[in-house]
Amino acid sequence: MCRKTICELFAGVGGFRLGLEHSSKDWKTVWFSQWEPGKKNQWAHDCYVKHFGDVDEFTGIDISLVDKNRIPNHNLLVGGFPCQDYSVAHSLNGEKGIEGKKGVLWWQIRDTLIAKKTPFVLLENVDRLLKSPSKQRGRDFGIILACFAELGYCVEWRVVNAAEYGAAQRRRRTFIFAYSNKTHYAGNFKNLDAESLLSTSGFFATAFPIMQKEKIESCSIDYSDIQKISDTFAFSFKNAGFMKDGQIYTTEVTAKSENPIPLKNLVESDVAENFYLTTSLEKFKYLKGAKKIERTAKTGFKYTFSEGPVAFPDSLELPARTMLTSEATVNRSTHVIQDPVTKRLRLITPLEAERIQGFDDNWTNTGMPQKFRYFCMGNALVVPMITRMGNVLNKIFDEE
Repeated sequence: MCRKTICELFAGVGGFRLGLEHSSKDWKTVWFSQWEPGKKNQWAHDCYVKHFGDVDEFTGIDISLVDKNRIPNHNLLVGGFPCQDYSVAHSLNGEKGIEGKKGVLWWQIRDTLIAKKTPFVLLENVDRLLKSPSKQRGRDFGIILACFAELGYCVEWRVVNAAEYGAAQRRRRTFIFAYSNKTHYAGNFKNLDAESLLSTSGFFATAFPIMQKEKIESCSIDYSDIQKISDTFAFSFKNAGFMKDGQIYTTEVTAKSENPIPLKNLVESDVAENFYLTTSLEKFKYLKGAKKIERTAKTGFKYTFSEGPVAFPDSLELPARTMLTSEATVNRSTHVIQDPVTKRLRLITPLEAERIQGFDDNWTNTGMPQKFRYFCMGNALVVPMITRMGNVLNKIFDEE
């Protein structure tokens, strides 16, 4: 059995760690990193430490300043990294090869993999990662896949709607699972075709069963020239796929859906008065309603901006919509529900936000201001989805 050791980058308030530990108490996190740029108070880092304890003085600083060689050895690297511009440019000194843009966190993951040669990787990103940027669809994800291939990894990915797999939120996120070609797990798939891997046998097909899939499309990527990929590569990635040795296979899959958790199962029964809508009610009605607005571009071109309505109030019979960091502000995306006891309209509470994401009650009730409790949950991932993947990882590691 392979030791279950984790390094958690961009850790937030610990969703990856919590989800994996729910799947098995054998997981041991040897190092983590959480730092919010431009924030005087590092509330997420402090919340993480309150629950799990700290490791060293480097866990709460800019990850780009951390010597990756000093990170403890680990068998699984996890992290929820942001969707950014992953394009690269030639360095001023040609001998140094390519350089990614400063502040783009993918390169910190790559640097960690180079330094530590981690055998398994599990990452999370927004669903639009597969189609970014708009002017060169698929380039950013192509760069990521090329980096993995260059370092000797196979990669699977899947866009998962958490509500389709029994969660309380219709949150769509791209998950990426990579594993070194040197692992026993990679050897298991040496002669397996993409059809079987994507349908039944692969990591995501096991964790998130599918009902059907469309025709598999493929292309190859020259991972020896990441600069060229940055300049010219474009491909229509679907919501599921697999890459090995630069050969990409992708298809659109339909989830074998499970019953989600409706909001009515999560709401509190006795809520403070400050959560109820008063002066902001009309503003919410406007923001959530359908509208057509004539606008003028900087060039002088006039166009009509239009958007459809958002449910107002949100149905308690359905799982929540995707929660954003702006939750509980006067915003189109903010959830507004009719309290089942008072029948008045109100915001969801921080505890309800935690339940929607699958965290333990009052997980963020660690001294941070209320608005940051919502912010942290908007940044978090759906913990039960990590537990599902953890259950598959447990079997992989037991056989490794």
